[in-house]
Amino acid sequence: MRLRFASLVLGAGLAALAAHALAQSYPTKPVRLIIPYPPGGATDVTGREVSRQLTEMWGQQVVTDNRAGAAGTIGHATVAKAAPDAYTLVVGTFGGLISGPALLGDKVPYDPVRDFTPIGLAVYTPWVLVVHPSVAAKNVRELIDLAKTSPGKLNYGSTGSGTPNHLGMVLLTVQSGIDMVHVPYRGAGGATVDLLTGRVHALFSGAPQILPHVKSGKLRAIGVGHDARLSALPNVPAISESVPGFYNSGYYGLLGPRGTSQPLVRKINADLRKAFSAPEVVKRMESQGLIAAPGTPAEFGELIRKDLALWRKVIKTTGITAESAQ
Repeated sequence: MRLRFASLVLGAGLAALAAHALAQSYPTKPVRLIIPYPPGGATDVTGREVSRQLTEMWGQQVVTDNRAGAAGTIGHATVAKAAPDAYTLVVGTFGGLISGPALLGDKVPYDPVRDFTPIGLAVYTPWVLVVHPSVAAKNVRELIDLAKTSPGKLNYGSTGSGTPNHLGMVLLTVQSGIDMVHVPYRGAGGATVDLLTGRVHALFSGAPQILPHVKSGKLRAIGVGHDARLSALPNVPAISESVPGFYNSGYYGLLGPRGTSQPLVRKINADLRKAFSAPEVVKRMESQGLIAAPGTPAEFGELIRKDLALWRKVIKTTGITAESAQ
């Protein structure tokens, strides 16, 4: 019995040493980083920053791969099925981890908690509510009043049914008692183009792709979904200042498949935290309307679990269903 126990202890120790050695030499070949949305949005901006920083640190190429569709769930599903060797990672998004699974339940081909290994948060990405200048609303309260006088006449775009910017707008319409028409798109690019031309009246957008248009006067920012104002838009109030209790803010972080070894997780997390704590990266993210917020794997995992429970409750309370999200 003692010999068997000693053998088990020795075996576990050798396995731990092997895992540590593997982490020390990682990566020995290019790493594939799945970005679960099309190029041009906040997810893409963050993913390419992660790629740039880790490529420089590791001396191995971190290759970005945009796998868009189904509110970010296609890209996440790709990684959930990948080998747990840390050579296929995903920029985990609020849409793919929280709003999509919370809305669609078992229709999503993975469990956002069970089927991934959290590596670390990179940034918060508050949603900004913008309108075309032809819309006679300079703030959220005026938009609500306008919608109430013309129910069903105003519309809003989204990057797809069930995406966080769509559900955020549904939440706003429910909490404020207004009726607006949903116009879904396959990603941020088409929605932004139609907003710029006035075919779409309003849109919850990630800040990176919308800030240049706001600064040029082509679009008007009227509210921020985060619980505080953004340094990039100091004069734009949080929507909760007009609609108490409103909150719609996402985030991006790194995840690997379930079973990714902890020595590899710790190495990647340390490098990710170093990159997104660097003053120049923090400043670059702030200029894009993002908030650098690197943390531990445990903190990222807890954030996912907490927000998943919160948005499941919001969806149930507001009566949003997969059918009503079409």
